[in-house]
Amino acid sequence: MTFVVDSSVALTWCFEDEATPTADALLVRLTKDGAHAPSLWPMEVLNALLMAQRRGRITPEARQDRIAFLHALPITLDTETAAQAWTTTNRLAERYDLTLYDAAYLELAQRLGLPLATLDTDLRKAANAVGVPLLGAPDTGNVVLSAKPASLQEFFELVDQTEIPSDFMADRED
Repeated sequence: MTFVVDSSVALTWCFEDEATPTADALLVRLTKDGAHAPSLWPMEVLNALLMAQRRGRITPEARQDRIAFLHALPITLDTETAAQAWTTTNRLAERYDLTLYDAAYLELAQRLGLPLATLDTDLRKAANAVGVPLLGAPDTGNVVLSAKPASLQEFFELVDQTEIPSDFMADRED
């Protein structure tokens, strides 16, 4: 199943020091299933990359590489973002004390009936308040993202490819 991705998640894919298992799993899911974002998404991620370059965090060449990477992702940009800004998005921003930018992600997830992938604490709280499902739990690293394997064989292949900690479920009493 696809989802709505915000810039906070997408930018973790551009900076190694921000990478998390949750964000990496979301990238894998996005490459398989695609994702949606408000039409403002490119401006947000491009601005963040430009600021990172200006602050010396990345080189101009690295910025161009990251731009190409993000542009190539299968993300469908919403064509109704601007129209929704005047009504639903504005109300969500006001009610949940969000920026209009963040409220645009929430509005899109709500309108499309899709889960939201964000690391923004305020946006996560607002999503919970309106009943929009969230992907991953950045505070714990827990990831609940996988589609049901088509067969038992596929399940075991996935298990073989997954690194499972030796103490996994060690505290169970059954």
